[in-house]
Amino acid sequence: LSKFSASLPFLRRPQHLTQQYAGDVGFDPLDLAKSPEKLEYYREAEVKHARIAMLAAAGWPVSELFDRKITDVIDADFGLTLSPLVDGSDRVPSLLNGGLDHVSPYFWGFCLGLTAAIDLKGIRNSRYADDDDGTYLPGDYGFDPLRMYPTDEEGQERMQLAEIKHGRLAMLAVVGFATQEFVSQVGVVDETPAFFNPLFHF
Repeated sequence: LSKFSASLPFLRRPQHLTQQYAGDVGFDPLDLAKSPEKLEYYREAEVKHARIAMLAAAGWPVSELFDRKITDVIDADFGLTLSPLVDGSDRVPSLLNGGLDHVSPYFWGFCLGLTAAIDLKGIRNSRYADDDDGTYLPGDYGFDPLRMYPTDEEGQERMQLAEIKHGRLAMLAVVGFATQEFVSQVGVVDETPAFFNPLFHF
């Protein structure tokens, strides 16, 4: 391994970043991973946030496209008077946009319960897994219903790298969505319709 960080060549590579995990390019300018245990903890957190961000990056524009339509269909079919969660500018609820208080408390309860269950599972995996042979992988819950995870080591490394790269990009994207809507006061889909509507609309 090089003595210098691959991401910041003018800085020395952090001691515990030894390319043990996919996507490790020696980036830890704040020296957060001060021990192997800290590195594993932060990697677990990164993978969790990456997966949530990938879901959010897809769900954000989808909700702006279909929230009103789905609400109208439910109201018409079941005689309800639900209100869309997107605001008048087609912006989704967020910390910067506001509107989170309009989300059903039952939904929040479900999200909190599911998150707590997943978090407890992750803690159990990290604390009680037999890692003597180095097989424990942060974020590995054994969840692969479509059997997409390769069986060969090269394929597994490629999949892990793809996941963390897409997850990091998604985290940046979600922050970008929220900031863009707060600054422009226009929904992401309305701001960049070419990405979300058929080309024949233009």
